[in-house]
Amino acid sequence: MSKGLSLKERIPILRKSFLIALMDFASVAIAFFFGLWVRYDFSFNAMPQNLLHEYLWFVPLWGVLTIIVLAVFNLYKSVWTFVSTDEFFRIVVSYFVLGLLGVSGVVTGLLNMPAACYIIGFVLSFCFSVAIRFSYRFLRQVRLYMKRHSLDSGKKNVMIIGAGMAGRALITEFKNSEHINDRIACVIDDNPGKRGKMLCGAPIVGGREDIVESVRKYEIDKIIYAIAASDSDTKKQILDICSRTGCQVQIIPAVYQLVNGEANVSKLRKVDAQDLLGRDPIKVNMDEIFEFICGKVVMVTGGGGSIGSELCRQIARSRPKQLIIFDIYENNAYEIQMELERECPGLNLKVLIGSVRNTARLDYVVGTYKPDIVFHAAAHKHVPLMENSPNESIKNNVFGTYKMAKAAAKYGVKRFVLISTDKAVNPTNIMGASKRLCEMVVQMMNRETDTEFVAVRFGNVLGSNGSVIPLFKKQIEAGGPVTVTHPDIIRYFMTIPEAVSLVLQAGFYAKDGEIFVLDMGEPVKIDTMARQLIRLSGFEPDVDIKVEYTGLRPGEKLFEELLMKEEGLQDTDNKLIHIGKPIEMDDELFKKQLALLDEASKDENSDIKSLVAEIVPTYKRKDNK
Repeated sequence: MSKGLSLKERIPILRKSFLIALMDFASVAIAFFFGLWVRYDFSFNAMPQNLLHEYLWFVPLWGVLTIIVLAVFNLYKSVWTFVSTDEFFRIVVSYFVLGLLGVSGVVTGLLNMPAACYIIGFVLSFCFSVAIRFSYRFLRQVRLYMKRHSLDSGKKNVMIIGAGMAGRALITEFKNSEHINDRIACVIDDNPGKRGKMLCGAPIVGGREDIVESVRKYEIDKIIYAIAASDSDTKKQILDICSRTGCQVQIIPAVYQLVNGEANVSKLRKVDAQDLLGRDPIKVNMDEIFEFICGKVVMVTGGGGSIGSELCRQIARSRPKQLIIFDIYENNAYEIQMELERECPGLNLKVLIGSVRNTARLDYVVGTYKPDIVFHAAAHKHVPLMENSPNESIKNNVFGTYKMAKAAAKYGVKRFVLISTDKAVNPTNIMGASKRLCEMVVQMMNRETDTEFVAVRFGNVLGSNGSVIPLFKKQIEAGGPVTVTHPDIIRYFMTIPEAVSLVLQAGFYAKDGEIFVLDMGEPVKIDTMARQLIRLSGFEPDVDIKVEYTGLRPGEKLFEELLMKEEGLQDTDNKLIHIGKPIEMDDELFKKQLALLDEASKDENSDIKSLVAEIVPTYKRKDNK
């Protein structure tokens, strides 16, 4: 019996268990009486009177004994709806024990009816026990079958891709659930040995090359991708095929959720852009990250943002001595604070509000808490907005970084990790140019101080605030149009956890002002991604949902680069993480240029972009201002 249940909750359970026990007792009485009846040629008159007395003595004893043995093997606690081979196996073991007891009774002379009576009665009572427990499931399956095949059921035909453990679990749930009217029409699997066979009653009709034809043949409305352990390239190829069918596509959760028994219909999700990247997730050495963070005081600026908050989550799991979240936006900071206090109750957490542009505030915070490591994620990042407010980009990104770097050096921070972007490479917008200036700042500070400075450069982050993918999803849900700036625009993408793992491992490697670059695989065409997301949502681009081209925004370029030519490239122990060596520069001249830029930004200079272009030779402005 489950612990912690109230008496009111236990009564229905006890009532059901008592009912099954009563049925078991009745089945024993019927089975052994039938055994006697068969033994004497189905004639009541032929039965000796003494055997009837023996029967009346034996049945109560054997009935109670049967109930006790079945109870020992937990056969009164099973859920009727889901009885399966496990219950059947326990019934077999229970009757094996009962058989041994029965043989002992016959050998010792306690049981005196003819052997045929015991054999027939024993076999029948076993069959009755099985039937009692499986009858409810059988009748329920019949009822569900009739419901699903009724004309007004409104069912959809579903194709499962993957005839493995996940596919079998999903088909079983489809068949068992009263709340699902959809029908599994067919299964697709690339294993030739499975084709033509059945998976839980559903036919396996072919491999990925048969998806489009099978969708037509079986009139499929929905496709569920149910291959838990497939590599990213396989997933992308199959989802590309699915996107041409016009069906809604859903996908199972991760492998660890399957192990935890969470692969059910409620866990299915829509296909995400991450599924279409066509590369495996980046893997980092978690032992190195743990060694890097464990026992240290760690500060994260911009800790409430998309990257900053994920940094805080991963840092919290690595057991820091103290985690300091510093952010100017109180709502974001409060949100991550509540999450970490809930998920990591033992964490020494300090959440502080303030701006990286405020020198006095930075001196107080860094001087008071003495962090060993600083992750600098605070920045303005929206390209079009910064084009219209270039002085704010300089004040916040460049001088916020400079002031934070000087505070780190002043108070003995051991490592300072700057979050940079691929837009810093040959920038065509002020945001990218400002981040390139940030990289130059930390490289200069690395040469002049004892603090180890490093920058981490990566591409667009899937799902981050303001990124294109959440925008596409909202536009699809609203019925369109989906807006793409240019049909040929391409971008590198990575997930937020990947970006953060890279940042943490780069912090472990940090030395000599290096810039770390992730090998992000092949770039993704934004127009293709948008159209695939529309198709995988069950719509046809330009038919159901229109795709509109709005033109490149100010400062935007068709493709992003991850590494400038003069930086070179060097491998690390992680083959997907590379190092760009610092560019030689005149630090004294750079300081003078920064001083002029600081004054100009404070004065709201209307030609601030020209000043930036003098300091960053690779900055190629695309506007005429």
